[in-house]
Amino acid sequence: MRRSTALVLTLCMASSTLAAQTRPAPDAMARSLQQRYKNVRDFSADFVHTYRGGVLRTQTTERGTVAVKKPGLLRFVYTSPERKEFVSDGRKIYFYVPQDKQVQVTDAPAADQATTPVLFLAGKGDIARDFTAAYAETSPAGTVSLKLTPRRTEPDYEYLIVAVDPVTLQIRALTTRDRQGGDSALTFSNLKENTGISDKEFAFRIPRGVDVITDGTRN
Repeated sequence: MRRSTALVLTLCMASSTLAAQTRPAPDAMARSLQQRYKNVRDFSADFVHTYRGGVLRTQTTERGTVAVKKPGLLRFVYTSPERKEFVSDGRKIYFYVPQDKQVQVTDAPAADQATTPVLFLAGKGDIARDFTAAYAETSPAGTVSLKLTPRRTEPDYEYLIVAVDPVTLQIRALTTRDRQGGDSALTFSNLKENTGISDKEFAFRIPRGVDVITDGTRN
């Protein structure tokens, strides 16, 4: 019985070692991921956005749809539990909450200043250049996860974890660890790539009667 147990453990350890040996180095995986997304012109999906932890120990779950198109175009539409929109037309970024009757407007970052994974999908930033990569300790079923730590200190987050399909390298989930210890995770489903999304999908018109806040100042 002891010999059988020892044999099983030995085989399991050998299997784990072999899997680790056949997996590319984290930096190589990051370069492959960057190279793969150079060929993705547009991207759309359903998403679930969860947030756990932080100073207030909160836990929230939101749902919606996302569309991204290079260079620098993206639209997140939150449909549940509250409607919100986050839109970049490549020059400006708009954050609109209908219930608050308010739109926040900021300048879109330059390509060499964009280090968030969403803007990476939109063709700004470079994962291999902007982050140091390591494999995450855990990963959602059927994925491989890279822990990406920014090479320069970012005020809003400590690191990112990108979960990808191990064969296609299609991104399945993005998790951000913020400075308060909270985890913000986007999980994608019904992913579609290179479908020819129109630029019109990323045009944002400021509704009448809302407050417009630019650089923290109401207009």
